Amino acid sequence: MRKLSVADWFFALLALTVVVGGGVMMFARSAPPMQHQNMGAVVPAAHSDGLSDVESGYRFDPVTTPASRGEAVPVAFRILDGAGRPVTRFLDNQTKQMHFFSVREDMHVFEHLHPVLDGDTWRTTLSLPDGGVYRMFAEFVPLDTADARHPVVLGVPFSVPGDTTVVPVPAPEAGVSTTGGYTVVRVDEDRPKSLNPHVLRLSIRAPDGTPVSSLEPHLGANGHMTGFHTMLLSATHLHPVELAGIPLNNGELSFQAVFADRGEYRLFLEFRHGGELRRAAFTVDVG
Repeated sequence: MRKLSVADWFFALLALTVVVGGGVMMFARSAPPMQHQNMGAVVPAAHSDGLSDVESGYRFDPVTTPASRGEAVPVAFRILDGAGRPVTRFLDNQTKQMHFFSVREDMHVFEHLHPVLDGDTWRTTLSLPDGGVYRMFAEFVPLDTADARHPVVLGVPFSVPGDTTVVPVPAPEAGVSTTGGYTVVRVDEDRPKSLNPHVLRLSIRAPDGTPVSSLEPHLGANGHMTGFHTMLLSATHLHPVELAGIPLNNGELSFQAVFADRGEYRLFLEFRHGGELRRAAFTVDVG
């Protein structure tokens, strides 16, 4: 039997290295990719934000855009599908098929309306007391949606000519808003985090200072709230926790929210009491 030379030992060792190395490489290739491993809790998705006029196969098609200030400036638009056909039926979202919002970039002028369908066109009027840069939003829930709690929101900018008296957005630290003698105070203390669920709690006090124990129904709930990022002008829909007719605990009204971005949001609360619809506004800082 021939004795192994140094060269023989070298090539044998080299072959063993290749085999072992190949095994290591095969093991590395067979490991599951990083995105399939457990990376922690799933972060909930934020709502559609209205920063585009096209989303989820729908397009905001302006027919009549506000071009001047006034008390009843006409607005008309259509919602088109991917084939360019008008869509005229949606699921009820807080008792309405279509919610329409208009907000000026300084958050000082805001309206929440429910347009009327005229053929294939949605129509309403806006109160525009001052010039400036605005954005209008159409919010609706498609009939074939997989999640009725997440409406589609489409947005289109428009400008009103003339002088504009810009009003600074109130600081988040205030946390108090008054409307028609009522006082609304934000009582949750945690700072909301972007893309994390948060419950906003608001205490409503009557003009005599006593907590409001019950509210009259408004859009199928005790209240409605919509928020807008003060820099991006993106929209955020908040879900009421208490449905219509449920008594308020110590005058508190709650809303579930998931904010998409960091920064300040201006929130507009609408509630009905004493036969009148009232509106309060807050600035919330999201980290």
